[in-house]
Amino acid sequence: MLIMKNVSKVYQTEMVQTHALRDFDLEVKEGEFIAVTGPSGSGKTTFLNIAGMLEPYTSGQYMLDDVNVGGLSDNQRADLRNQKIGFIFQGFNLIPDLNLYENVEVPLRYRGIKAAERKKRIESCLEQVGLGSRAKHLPQQLSGGQQQRVAIARALAGEPRFLLADEPTGNLDSLMARQVMELLEQINRDGATIVMVTHDPELARRAPRNIQIVDGQVADLTLYQGVAGQTDRQVVGG
Repeated sequence: MLIMKNVSKVYQTEMVQTHALRDFDLEVKEGEFIAVTGPSGSGKTTFLNIAGMLEPYTSGQYMLDDVNVGGLSDNQRADLRNQKIGFIFQGFNLIPDLNLYENVEVPLRYRGIKAAERKKRIESCLEQVGLGSRAKHLPQQLSGGQQQRVAIARALAGEPRFLLADEPTGNLDSLMARQVMELLEQINRDGATIVMVTHDPELARRAPRNIQIVDGQVADLTLYQGVAGQTDRQVVGG
């Protein structure tokens, strides 16, 4: 579904050249749920932005669903992003003056989806996240966990094949974080491919596959139960 080979990202200023990603290699298969961890400044955000086609990469190859992203124009990348990818952000990014129904509807309007189809998707997605009865509520009338569920519904309404979640539980207490994680797990069981950046080791362990980004490269962590409870760590790239 997602293949990055030797991807590098260099930020250049007049005085400094910063390598955010170095020969970054990663393959994400359809239906996987991957947790991405790593220290601040390791390249997690850069990876997520490139995966979501929010910023370009300097060199290497990025294939998304058999499409070579590097060969696309800005408009083609935007179309592919709208068709394939859903985003879930730590800050929810809900519009305070719009109710839940309207918040979920906004990206569907931009895509030109007809009103009847929008209504069907919105009601279905709000029901899926357990907020079907609160469609007319404003975001400030909800808890943080409920607002994150709205953000998930908004992402799902676009019917993406690939969900990118950037610290989706970062602003939540532990109970709400577990509830959001359970929802993401169910969405994954329903067929969505999910890549989630998190600093929470408990949530990361719940994902079937863990990768760690260190100094702009991937350390693929395969966790298994053994007598000594060891962790097998394989650095990919570089």
